[in-house]
Order: sequence, then C-alpha cells, then structure tokens
Amino acid sequence: MSRRPVMSDVAARAGVSHQTVSRVLNGHPHVSPTTRTRVLAAIAELGYRRNLSARVLATGRSNVVGVVAQNTTLYGPSSMVQAIGEAALGADLSLTVGHVAGYDATAASRRIVERLVQQGAAGLVFIAPVDAAAEAMRLVPPGIPIVTVDGLPEWDVANVSVDQYAGGRLATQHLLKHGHRTVWHVAGPEQWHGSRARESGWRAALAEAGAQAPPMLRAGWSAASGYQCGRMLARIPDCTAVFAANDHVALGVMRALAEQGRRVPEDVSLIGFDDVPEAAYFHPALTTIRQEFADVGRQALRLLLDQLVTGARTATSTLVEPAMVDRDTVAGPPVRGGS
Repeated sequence: MSRRPVMSDVAARAGVSHQTVSRVLNGHPHVSPTTRTRVLAAIAELGYRRNLSARVLATGRSNVVGVVAQNTTLYGPSSMVQAIGEAALGADLSLTVGHVAGYDATAASRRIVERLVQQGAAGLVFIAPVDAAAEAMRLVPPGIPIVTVDGLPEWDVANVSVDQYAGGRLATQHLLKHGHRTVWHVAGPEQWHGSRARESGWRAALAEAGAQAPPMLRAGWSAASGYQCGRMLARIPDCTAVFAANDHVALGVMRALAEQGRRVPEDVSLIGFDDVPEAAYFHPALTTIRQEFADVGRQALRLLLDQLVTGARTATSTLVEPAMVDRDTVAGPPVRGGS
C-alpha cells in the first residue's frame, strides 16, 4: 500500500467489522479462533500498527488509563497495580497511578480523580477495596469508562474481584478436613470488603460443617497485628487451627505461637491468604490461598477496553477464583493424652 494501513483496511482484508478487529487487538475472549486467526493474518500481511496519535485526535482523550489505588504499600493492591500495568502495556496504553493512603481517604481520592479527568484519561480503574472509593467515583463524567477492582455490586459499574468469600470457605474447609473441631479466624480490617467477605466464608464453612464459630479476633494487615492476636490464641489450649486474614498476619501469629511453645503444625495448624512470594520460605512453609493478581489485571483492562470500543459504560462483573496452595503448616489436631 502507498499509505500507512489503518484498521478499516485490516477489517476489509479479513472480511470482518471494524469492531471485531478492535476486539482482537484488545485480547477480547469472545472472538472465535478462526476469526482471530484471519484478523491476525491480515494485520501481518498489511503491516498494520496502531496509530495512537490518531486515536487521541479522534476521541479527544489520551491513551492513558488512570488508576486510583488504595494502600499500595500492601502486597495485594501493589500486585494489582503491577498486573494492570502489564495488561495496559500489552494494549498499547500508558498508566498513571494515583496512590491513596489510609482506609477512609475520601478527600485524597477525589483530588486524584479530578486530576486524572482533567488530564483526559481514556478510562479509570479503581482499586477499591474500601467504601471510600464510592464517593470519588461520582466525580467521573458519564462518558469516561470505569472499572473497579474489588468493588461492591451495588456500585453498578464494571468490576473484577477475586472471590474472597470462596477463599474464606476454602481455607476453613481445608482445616476442617484435617480433623479440627473448629477454626479460629484472625480477620483483617472491617473497612475492607475482602476482609468482610473472607469472614463470611469462614462462618459459612463452619456452619455447613456443624462446627461452632469461636470468637473472632480483629487484626490489621501487618505481621505486628497478627503477632498481638497470636499471643492471645497461644493461651487457648483448644485453639488447634487458625485461618489468618493474610500471609503477613499469619507470620505474626506463627511467631507468637512459637514464643509460647506452640508448634506449627504439630500443635496448631495455620493457613494464610494471598500467597506472597515469601510464603514458601516461612519456616515451616505457609499453606495459603492464592489470589491470581495477573488474571485480575487482565480482566480489568479487558472490561475497560470493551467500554472504550463500544463507547458505553457497562456493569459487567467478573469473579476470579482463588486457589489453595498446600504447603507445611496444616496437619491434623494434636493427640491429647488419655486418662
């Protein structure tokens, strides 16, 4: 061709619509393998490359995706930002991240949203594990697509979440299957949706098994807060199984138990949540529930790109299933001495 090929040329060569080509470029799952192959062949044959400058001129928006991220000093939110960034790179989009500290930082969230909108962000992703994100989202003009990560269904926007409820049930069921009469839970902050959902999963699994729920302990997300809870649990002889809010809390619990002469897993079985990179190197190696953060990032960008293609907001929700990582901190309950 004497000129640079455009998307309509690819569509004509492949015999598909302009929207289908866009879906293939954006990695949308609902394209048949035959169609995807035909479009990719047309792209290769024509030497087509995306013209981001033309898209900016046509839409009045940049090729930047804005991310409003809560508490990125924590492993979960920081991993989600990383995953979204990798997915954005694959879609030829740039990422601008606004970091929000604290659990109720409504004013900071509002300032970040206002700045991203003024900069002409093509769309916004809210890593929104706390209720404060809802107020900031109201500042986004209707024409700008929104996707939340770990948002709530009542927010009525596109959302991707790890099924935290299922993860709580999975952890509790795993401990019960090893013969423990009940499972103690060291929960995360009440302000976090995921913490509440994991607690609900814990309670549901105990109820399904006919096991009585012991008193719940409330921690933060830190090893220090887990350590304080672990000191209390170490003094309870009937505590033989603990589901910790996350892996760092589990580490603190493990340290407190060891100081009181309670061995893991011989005396107390322990399971965490997240599967942080260090979990396999705890001593003993931590059994935990893995969140697939890379999948979360891909799904979030896919939902955002769908809205950019169609020009309309959606309220599509996607649940990513957690997975059990079985290591060395779960065993059967200790055998009590007979009379």
